[in-house]
Amino acid sequence: MRKVSILAMACTIIAFGCKNKPKAFDKFNANAPVTVDIAIAANQLVDKVVEVNGSVAATDFVELHPETNGRVVFLQIPEGKTVQAGTVLAKLNDADLQAQIEKIKVQLELANINEKRNLQLLKVQGINQSDYDVSIQQVKSAKADLAYTQSLIDKTIVKAPFTGQIGLRQISLGAFINTATTIATLQKIDHLNIDFTLPEMYGNYVKVGKKVKLEGISESNQQFTATITAIEPQIIATTRNIKVRATLQGKMLPGAYVKVYLSDNVQKPSILVPANVLIPESKNKQIVLVKNGIAALVEVETGYRTATSVEITKGVNVGDTIVVAGMLFVRDGNKIKVGKTHSILAIAK
Repeated sequence: MRKVSILAMACTIIAFGCKNKPKAFDKFNANAPVTVDIAIAANQLVDKVVEVNGSVAATDFVELHPETNGRVVFLQIPEGKTVQAGTVLAKLNDADLQAQIEKIKVQLELANINEKRNLQLLKVQGINQSDYDVSIQQVKSAKADLAYTQSLIDKTIVKAPFTGQIGLRQISLGAFINTATTIATLQKIDHLNIDFTLPEMYGNYVKVGKKVKLEGISESNQQFTATITAIEPQIIATTRNIKVRATLQGKMLPGAYVKVYLSDNVQKPSILVPANVLIPESKNKQIVLVKNGIAALVEVETGYRTATSVEITKGVNVGDTIVVAGMLFVRDGNKIKVGKTHSILAIAK
């Protein structure tokens, strides 16, 4: 009897345990709808602005070098000052050339006297024509020697080729210099060039005569306006960029770094979406669309970008339903349950 009682009690405990056993979790339902937020694609007029890097350059810039070798006997470099075109900045020793030119002048004077004497003799037939021709050639030869020596003297003088601001002096009085020696720099800074490059896909953003905005990196963040004056007619093959030059009337240091802001010539309607809705793949980009309540992953092509949005140039049409939240949980062909509907104009700016 005792064994029967123990067996009955064990059966009761087992039955009670089975009754209170928790239910197994439901299996994952792959066909269950995925809840997402959506927005309807719409056209927007966007002022497309492209930011590129540029540098400031003087309209005219030269390194001043002598045209010959010699010792500096005169030097006047007003560092940082404006000098006028033709101002003598440096002069080399030309004593030997001056002596040479004096000798040639004496020879020329004697040749002129002989030419005049022979001309008188030729008129009375005292000499023949060939003797007179020799005296003429002597005069011409002396004049040529005089001009050549004078050109050598001119090469010992270094002048400002144009009106501009002189840089720092690189030599001292009495130094022996050659044609490779830099005396100073000279640059014209009343008008400045802004040189920059941009990708060829933005070629329609530049046009001769168009205004562009500039911004330096100084603490004042002062902005300037420049005018495009020239566009390189050939694209740089190594970078596929276009080289552009603009002119600026303003006070900036040549060589300075600037940001150049270019806007599109014509505003066209564009479809902008938040940048986070793009799903990057190894070779393309995708966006999740909702078609008849079913998710569809479509490949898209992008264009202009802002800090938070991107332009869709191919793959999405106006009126398409775009998943803007929860797209990471969606697979192609999933059923979609709409949570919230947003305005694409409000979230894509």
